[in-house]
Amino acid sequence: MRWENLPESENVEDRRGDDGGRGGGGFGLPMGMGGGGLGIGTIVILGLIGWALGIDPRLLIGGAEMVTGGQQAAPPAQSQGRTGSPEDQMGKFVARVLGSTEVQWKDIFTKDGKSYRAPVLVLYNEVTNQACGGVAQAAMGPFYCPADRKIYLDTSFFREIERRFKGCDVGSKSCQFAQAYVIAHEVGHHVQNLLGILPKVQEAQRGLSKVEANQLQVRVELQADCFAGVWAHFSDQKWNLIEPGDVEAAMRTAAAIGDDKLQMQARGRVVPDSFTHGSSAQRQRWFDIGLKQGSVAACNTFRAATL
Repeated sequence: MRWENLPESENVEDRRGDDGGRGGGGFGLPMGMGGGGLGIGTIVILGLIGWALGIDPRLLIGGAEMVTGGQQAAPPAQSQGRTGSPEDQMGKFVARVLGSTEVQWKDIFTKDGKSYRAPVLVLYNEVTNQACGGVAQAAMGPFYCPADRKIYLDTSFFREIERRFKGCDVGSKSCQFAQAYVIAHEVGHHVQNLLGILPKVQEAQRGLSKVEANQLQVRVELQADCFAGVWAHFSDQKWNLIEPGDVEAAMRTAAAIGDDKLQMQARGRVVPDSFTHGSSAQRQRWFDIGLKQGSVAACNTFRAATL
């Protein structure tokens, strides 16, 4: 991945090493909508239940996150890190990927007569306050909070992609494109929020059964995967971004974090009614649609007869 020439975003809030950002101390499924909606106590309890039952705690936490929709009545006070472009290598990588999404989505929105307001991406270590209720924790994986329009990312998740999920070969350059896919997916949720999709989905979910709400959530996540593909399409055209092996790494990562694969690893069986992000094949398919067609209209998972 040729990321060094990407434009650098100033919308990175760096809370790494900032104790003031720690909500009283120091996973849901990866890349969930409103993924920080649970309090620390609930997360600990779900983690212990998962451990006792031999179930990956991320599956329990992720399911609860979907039900709460990441919204609680009294958000905690927010700490503020330094906003701008980080100086370290990982920070610069994140800032440049974010910067490329800003250019791309601004162009797309402008052509449609709309105004694009970029999200802020919060880098943190282990735990930090966030406005969707409770705290953000590394165990939740990256997520987008609609309430403050911020993406929360502990970059230790990138190591999870390599080592735990086997999404790409450890230390390979193509892993960077898989990491960028993760960021672009969360930006995709921000785009959904600006377009009014997230509020409509959350409202609709309140009147649905858990199974029906899960099915709607899957369409949300697959659309964000497709939007990540749209980002890759235009970024490659504009900055010659993609190198050999990059797309394969992103596809491998998308497969690694499919609901079916995670459930099989955790439970030894697959329960489709509990899917919240889509199967491995579905996640790969919708990223590929966005990548090949480069069209927002092509990403309408809500009208797709087949996911």
